[in-house]
Amino acid sequence: MCSKPGSMGWVETNLGSIIELNYGKSLPAKTRDGGEFPVYGSNGVVGSHSEALVTEPGIIVGRKGSYGEVQFSDKPFYPIDTTYFVNQLYEQPVRYWFYQLAFLPLNQLNRSTAIPGLNRDDAYAQEIALPPLAEQKVIADKLDTLLAQVENTKARLERIPQILKRFRQTVLAAAVSGQLTEEWRKQHGVEHGSWGVQAALDLCKKIQSGSTPKNNPFDQNGTIPFLKVYNIVNQEIDFEYRPQFITEEVHNTKLKRSIGYPGDVLMNIVGPPLGKVAILPDSYTEWNLNQAITLFRPDPKELLPNFLYYVLCEGSMVRDVTHDLKGIVGQVNISLTQCREAKIPRPSLPEQTEIVRRVEQLFAYADRIEQQVNQALVRVKNLTQSILAKAFRGELTEQWRKDNPELISGENSAEALLERIKAERAAKAPAKRTRKKATA
Repeated sequence: MCSKPGSMGWVETNLGSIIELNYGKSLPAKTRDGGEFPVYGSNGVVGSHSEALVTEPGIIVGRKGSYGEVQFSDKPFYPIDTTYFVNQLYEQPVRYWFYQLAFLPLNQLNRSTAIPGLNRDDAYAQEIALPPLAEQKVIADKLDTLLAQVENTKARLERIPQILKRFRQTVLAAAVSGQLTEEWRKQHGVEHGSWGVQAALDLCKKIQSGSTPKNNPFDQNGTIPFLKVYNIVNQEIDFEYRPQFITEEVHNTKLKRSIGYPGDVLMNIVGPPLGKVAILPDSYTEWNLNQAITLFRPDPKELLPNFLYYVLCEGSMVRDVTHDLKGIVGQVNISLTQCREAKIPRPSLPEQTEIVRRVEQLFAYADRIEQQVNQALVRVKNLTQSILAKAFRGELTEQWRKDNPELISGENSAEALLERIKAERAAKAPAKRTRKKATA
């Protein structure tokens, strides 16, 4: 069971009794001069300026747009008019209140029907438990240490997908160069020189680019899936994203040259990016392709579709023709002739089978690691919230309170701190004007 605030020497109050959310000030992008002070918008730094609106470290809270997002500046800064800022904490540690504000559900308090925004009164009404000043400092120090460890763990986990990407590329390079099956060849008495390198046209029954539909041939009653480059995602077909269909009549007449079948290997030839590759799945018996995609239909006596798929995924074909690519500004094209003349390694079919098996095995291993990393990242994100919750329930400083009773009682108590803050805020508040009565 968690202790109630009162039993810990903490005082229940609301946010508005402790802090003031001040309005930021407009500073259009064109007037920001790139000076030394960061300029903060609702979701973080949006530029820099030679003048600071706030001349000490402080807290920035999103007011409009990314409302409720909380940032911390450890130096003078300029919060723009989509934000609130907090810089007067009456000697309380600013890091403690940064964590407290980040923990509160400020990004759930929108009441606007137009532009999302955080109303100050809603924020001020948030109930909090106020610890004594000395305990605030201990909590802030503990959170700095613990959350730095969490961030370090998160950063290390986030680097792993890039490492796995390089690993997969290394596997592909080894696969198409023969290194991956070097031992296999020795065991089977096969010389590496038995590999041939031939033009893709000599190893495929068909290499054909897709068609350019005219007069909007797409039909909601069509049954033939029509693929575009955006349907190739992570080197596989994703037809759930913006699916389009054509009728069988259009498929078999106007677009018959670009008919595809399960097992055909596809590669986009218009980019950037180039080199998006996929194998047509058997979810449909026939497909059709747009003009930015080239279809490779391997001759089963020469090439396995999956082997050709990995050869194209490795990317040497695109790299080999890069210097000859043509296109309009911002776009490059691989020609159908370049696709047909591309040099493709050609090991024996048994070795192709072994290469595909090994690549799939290694890729499955990498996929499992990536899945574990993603799960770990979710746990790390939840860990941050768990640590903050423990901090503001007083659990991180339970033993400290037992060891330091003199720092949480009397003039050092939370009650005394709250009264001092109220008195100082009242002293700073401008005197209310009173109207003079009109004389007769």
